[in-house]
Amino acid sequence: MKRKVLLIYTGGTIGMEKDYETGSLQAFDFGNIFKKIPEMKLLECEVSVHPFKKPLDSSDMGPEEWKIIANYIGKNYDNYDGFLILHGTDTMSYTASALSFMLKNLTKPVILTGSQLPIGDLRTDAKENLLTGLYYASLYENDEAVIQEVAVYFEYKLLRGNRTLKYSAEFFDAYQTPNYPVLGQSGVHLNVSKDCLWRNKTSEPFRVDNHISQDVLFWRIFPGMHLNHFNEIPNVKVLVLQVFGSGTIFNTEKTQRTLQSLRDQDTEIVVISQCVSGGIRFGKYTNSNIFKKIGAISGNDITSESAITKAMHLLDNPNYTGTFAENFSKNLCGEVSEN
Repeated sequence: MKRKVLLIYTGGTIGMEKDYETGSLQAFDFGNIFKKIPEMKLLECEVSVHPFKKPLDSSDMGPEEWKIIANYIGKNYDNYDGFLILHGTDTMSYTASALSFMLKNLTKPVILTGSQLPIGDLRTDAKENLLTGLYYASLYENDEAVIQEVAVYFEYKLLRGNRTLKYSAEFFDAYQTPNYPVLGQSGVHLNVSKDCLWRNKTSEPFRVDNHISQDVLFWRIFPGMHLNHFNEIPNVKVLVLQVFGSGTIFNTEKTQRTLQSLRDQDTEIVVISQCVSGGIRFGKYTNSNIFKKIGAISGNDITSESAITKAMHLLDNPNYTGTFAENFSKNLCGEVSEN
């Protein structure tokens, strides 16, 4: 039996091709994708294509587009065995992270991929990413999906979506998950590290929770910054604060007063690390104790993309019980390491 995969094209470099007369890039008509990549017909899956009416640069992707994608998957969840989302690379990690929180109790693969070069370029990486992405989106064993989470496939690697970050704008190997192993690797053989895959801990049915709040602010500290800037923060409900190392910040009375003032305004403060690898450990250094004193939330080893979208999803979400701090501290879908 051939598995059915829904391919959702949102935009991005993968959907472009070069006009060799003018040298400029132009949008590719995904209705002709089977003519452009005839190898798709050789795959052991049936592919249906659903393009956005207006393809978007990934810098234009945001909460409304995340909801459109999530709702469309929800609408078609029972009709397909897997989903492949073609997306621009610049914000793919944000979309993958957001979808991982919005698509509850997944038992089917949702794979995102894109490319560094247009699909019509002679040296493109788009074809391999697309074809292997479809393979992973249709991979089943004993009538059960092997991948049951939101993942990113890029340059021979399958990665947990809410653990990814884009670290290169130039190389084909553009994504990493520094704090989590690779889920799969494609070479001569297409492999999956089954021990690393996410599995739901409940037997509840799939559903879409598209709640997203935008009362979230991200701020990266730096040596010599004026703390007065914090006083200029509007009444934001969550501040994701990216600090040094394993959780240090300037050890001054003014720092504590300023951050405590935010907490007194009921602003939640989530602390994440500027380091690509590793995470937050309150108490390891004296200069991290301030966060314990003010009741800040440790982001552990979460990425900035995942921390932001997780905060947006949890904030004022009526579908969760307990406090924001309690819910943010949980490992909801593999986005953070267990303490």
